[in-house]
Amino acid sequence: MRQIIAMAIVLLMLLFLPPWLRAEENTPETDAAPQPLQTEQPNPVSGAGSDAAHTVRLWDGSAVQTLTAAEYLPGVVRGEMPATFEEEALKAQAAAERTYLYYRMASAPKDSHPDADVCTDPACCTAWLSEADARAKWGDKFDQYEAKVQQAVADTDGQVVLYDGAPIMAVFHSSSAGSTAASGDVWAAELPYLVSVKSPETEEGIPNYHSVNTFTAQEFRGIFCKAHADAQLSGDCGGWVKDILLTGAGRVASATVGGVSVTGKELRSLYGLRSTAFTVEASGNSVTFRVTGYGHGVGMSQYGANELAKEGKTWQEILQWYYTGVTIGLYNG
Repeated sequence: MRQIIAMAIVLLMLLFLPPWLRAEENTPETDAAPQPLQTEQPNPVSGAGSDAAHTVRLWDGSAVQTLTAAEYLPGVVRGEMPATFEEEALKAQAAAERTYLYYRMASAPKDSHPDADVCTDPACCTAWLSEADARAKWGDKFDQYEAKVQQAVADTDGQVVLYDGAPIMAVFHSSSAGSTAASGDVWAAELPYLVSVKSPETEEGIPNYHSVNTFTAQEFRGIFCKAHADAQLSGDCGGWVKDILLTGAGRVASATVGGVSVTGKELRSLYGLRSTAFTVEASGNSVTFRVTGYGHGVGMSQYGANELAKEGKTWQEILQWYYTGVTIGLYNG
């Protein structure tokens, strides 16, 4: 009788325990992996920091279009990065594009489009591919590729790369020759977040990673003397290019051509080279540039970002790989 009474008391106590003390014995077993803790706030849908809340004035070459950032950003991702790339690389591109957009919006207007924030000329701002043009370009792959682009923009909604709380100049290029270039090696400004870093891409899978530009001695002389009439380019062309100096990233910083000192950047422009990571071979009647990579080399390498994504890095890790000392967060400017 005493045992029955004791058991009844225990049962009554269990019934009146608070829920957080009860054992969940009826929870079914499952093979599903436990869900990770939520460590980040979800992306906003229409808040002040979201893409939909920001208006962009876009110069398309003939008129100024007014779009939201949510409408604008898919166009630049379509235009600037192959849609075949890894999802995390596309997300990194979307966030870099958004950052560059807000950097431009916070800066003085450009003379080429004083009434617009950005334009569709990649030589001035960034490339932009409309949905209609993307459909024509991608054909039966359009739905697949467009879904990836839209997801990349949505998954990074409002997120920008910040240094000291402000959007950075989030420049990027196609591919590097082992290392990116520091901003001071290419432009006048030494920016603390645009320093040289290692980049993992190789020639495998990159179109024209190595390229060759060959000119006859007459062609080479004509091009250079048009820019520098005082250059002394006569006799065997083997002695025309001297004193090549390299940057810490292995790119041509400067050289002496026919007695005239020029930058690697100018030589790239004069001779239509894909990058300043080049060597020069001059003998007999020809001058040959052997070039590695494509682009100015500063900031994020797109093919490098794709390799990092293949290694399992997130879009945030990719951005922090290429932009030194930055944080990533919502921008409400």
